[in-house]
Amino acid sequence: MNPIMRNGLALIAGIILGGALNMAIVTIGPYVIPNPEGTDLTTPEGLKLALPLMQPQHFVFPFLAHALGTFVGAFATILLSASKKQYLSWVVGFWFLMGGVAMIIIVPFPLWIILVDILFAYLPMAWLGWKLAGGVKR
Repeated sequence: MNPIMRNGLALIAGIILGGALNMAIVTIGPYVIPNPEGTDLTTPEGLKLALPLMQPQHFVFPFLAHALGTFVGAFATILLSASKKQYLSWVVGFWFLMGGVAMIIIVPFPLWIILVDILFAYLPMAWLGWKLAGGVKR
């Protein structure tokens, strides 16, 4: 297969896999750490109303979803790609980072979770995915 096509398909597959894992973790989270009583986190408006009631433990699964989704997306992209592996891992990291920034714009999260999420969930996990997948630049 043409390396450019293979890299493009690897990137798409990584983003889909990472996004699916992200959604799975976000879906499972409330079963492990229940949402505050009487809140609906299925809409941005409901999430905005629930934020004052949320405690740090309520942000564990969203952080894990962002971090592990990015990691798995980068890792899968690297394993499936033909070349430019480090570059492709950064593309995955920036893709998920832009999704995180969009969510921050929509919902006024507390500053501490914004900083933790941006500093530790996206680009570091893309780098870690690249490193654990072999860490080669080819």
